[in-house]
Formats: sequence, C-alpha cells, structure tokens
Amino acid sequence: MEGGVEGRQRCLSAIQSDVDDDTCVTFVLNGEDHTLGNPLRYMVMKNPDVDFCGYSVTHPSEDKINFRIQTRGIPAVDTFRRGLCELTTVCEHILAAFEASVNTYNTSHGIAGPMDQS
Repeated sequence: MEGGVEGRQRCLSAIQSDVDDDTCVTFVLNGEDHTLGNPLRYMVMKNPDVDFCGYSVTHPSEDKINFRIQTRGIPAVDTFRRGLCELTTVCEHILAAFEASVNTYNTSHGIAGPMDQS
C-alpha cells in the first residue's frame, strides 16, 4: 500500500544492547543518509556528557543509517532528542538568514514580492 501507514517503515527505532543500560543506544533512522547523519553527529558530540557518537550507512543501496550514542550517566535518548532540537534550531536560523538575504537582494534589484514559498 503505497503512501499508507502499512506501506511505510518506522522512520526511527532504537536498539538497546543492555535493557538495564540506557546510556548506550543505537538508533536506526530509515530514509536518511549522510545529510542528516553528519550534522546530527556534530550536534550530539558538542554535549560534554557524550563519550561516543557515530553513525554508519549500512549499505549504499539501503536507505538507512545506524546512529550510535554512548553517554556518561544520562540517557542516550535524551541526548539524541537534544541534538535533534539543536539541529532544528540551527536549520531554522539558516533558513531565516537565507530568506532575509534573498528578500534584501530582491528589494535592491527591484524584484517585486518576497521569496516564493512554494
């Protein structure tokens, strides 16, 4: 069933090697590649409580990455969530700066209207 919930894989799942240890988790992100993996790894590694963070593309023909986090004392899920939130904030800032620059350019060159949002 194309487009239906039954036809889609979950976009995120977590694999915990030890059920009693929530500081070491591998997240499987379906439908993602280096475009998300590398900047997310960078954002997570900025956290001083992170011992290790890395990702791998399982195979070039597969559309998923394995994203591993090991922390010191805090749950890896919280660190993952924080990294996603920080990356979202950075992306929103970049988009706002880009749109402002385009609008400034358009205004200075007599191009009517704001940047097309379609």
